[in-house]
Amino acid sequence: MSAPVPVFDGHNDFLLRLLRDPEARETTWLSDTGQGQLDLPRMRAGGFAGGFFAVYIPSPVAHDDPDFDAIMRNPPFSLPLPEAIPFEDALPVAMKMVGHLMWMEREGNLQICRSVAEIRAAMAEGKIAAILHFEGAEPIGPDLDALHVWHAMGLRSLGPVWSRPTAFGHGVPFAYPSAPDTGDGLTEAGKRLVAECNRLKIMIDLSHLNEKGFDDVAALSDAPLVATHSNVHALCPSSRNLTDRQLAMIRESDGMVGLNYALGFLREDGKTEPFEGFEPMLRHLDYLIETLGEGRVGLGSDFDGAQIPPDLGDAAGLPRLIEAIRAHGYGEALIEKLAHGNWLAALERTWGG
Repeated sequence: MSAPVPVFDGHNDFLLRLLRDPEARETTWLSDTGQGQLDLPRMRAGGFAGGFFAVYIPSPVAHDDPDFDAIMRNPPFSLPLPEAIPFEDALPVAMKMVGHLMWMEREGNLQICRSVAEIRAAMAEGKIAAILHFEGAEPIGPDLDALHVWHAMGLRSLGPVWSRPTAFGHGVPFAYPSAPDTGDGLTEAGKRLVAECNRLKIMIDLSHLNEKGFDDVAALSDAPLVATHSNVHALCPSSRNLTDRQLAMIRESDGMVGLNYALGFLREDGKTEPFEGFEPMLRHLDYLIETLGEGRVGLGSDFDGAQIPPDLGDAAGLPRLIEAIRAHGYGEALIEKLAHGNWLAALERTWGG
């Protein structure tokens, strides 16, 4: 049997699993427990060669919160934005999550990469090539001092917001059907954050940012526009998906979009219900490639952060997705680009050689 095509992935939430059960992190990382969607054995089996490992600060859960999963199974819906999380509360949580990623590096099967050369070297050595990414900039204060601390620790990618407000801007709510045109643009601190990320060569992720914030980043940033895990609004009118206008702006900036595997961002009806096969994923890929070009589309799974198609299942199922892409008529050169080549090229355009 031939080796699986190496996949470099735009987004995963594996660190959140370690945060929630830190005592079991060795088993969670090194064993196939059948839980979640990622661990080292299933990465090896599926060809998962690396990607963006997200630091995400969970919102507090109150006993009277509605069942959001149940609501999202039955569109239409519009969920309220969670409350902002103060910097002082986010900081120790982020420290724990980055500590888990650094433990994974010390364990020996993963490398935190700060350049594309390091990513290529890690992949060649058979190590998981990890980018430290912040999904929401809550662990950074408006003075941006912490940004420099995190950069020194390896931070090379961040989204100014998750789907809630921060000191820097506003996220899109989870809503269907809905445009991303919700809320105000970047704050003054958010504009300073964009400028400093450009100076430090930290990639800015637009996946959870609202439309006015997206436009502000586009106007201010000198880097390619990137959405690490988003899909096509014209095919699934979720607030989290990208409109044709946004896709055009990403194309014009020579940017990048990673295909999100979440059911509710793939299905035309917005439901988080399973479907057989890969047809909705292929429709979004077709649209992204037609709109952005073959060199600006990749994969952005949202592993361990979303309900995904059962025929994919987890990281070990990536060869089934690649085979579906191949059977759809994509040639081997394009498959290599989608699987990893385009992400590495986009990072070179953002970080430099």
